[in-house]
Amino acid sequence: MKKIIVSILLLVVSIQLNAQSKTGTIDSEFILSQMPELNKVKEDLKAYNTKLEAQLKVKVDDYQGKVKAYQENVASFTEPVKKTKQEEIITLENDIAKFRQNGAQLVQLEQNKLLQPLYKKIGTALEQIAKAEKYTQVFTITSSGLAFVDPAYDLTKAVMTKLGIEIKEPKK
Repeated sequence: MKKIIVSILLLVVSIQLNAQSKTGTIDSEFILSQMPELNKVKEDLKAYNTKLEAQLKVKVDDYQGKVKAYQENVASFTEPVKKTKQEEIITLENDIAKFRQNGAQLVQLEQNKLLQPLYKKIGTALEQIAKAEKYTQVFTITSSGLAFVDPAYDLTKAVMTKLGIEIKEPKK
């Protein structure tokens, strides 16, 4: 009877040991900052920003031209024409204000769109490494993240190596 109980206890203990999870960490922002593709994203984002600025300049120039024309010819306008020109100018002012407000959001959306493939690439490499090394959980390290991380379980360098990224230590 003792042998059966000991055998069952050994079986339960061995199952418990096998069921333990393996946890790792990754600093995806550091990997992203080291990816050569990030330069292309920055260039594309800069070009997009320049395009938006050019569109804004066209709107502002149109607005300034209409204001100047209105001021120069206001004396010769009839009341209905004055009102129409004023409404046109106010509409342009509102359009410019909305464009400026939405500009930051448009840039953020474009940045997210451009970075998404890079994050997906990092995620795919991480998934392959995590499965190969039998990690059950991987936490992302952020600036306000984990208080302590054992470097032995940090997958950041393994993912960078898998992606073919040269590992450059951050300057202190």
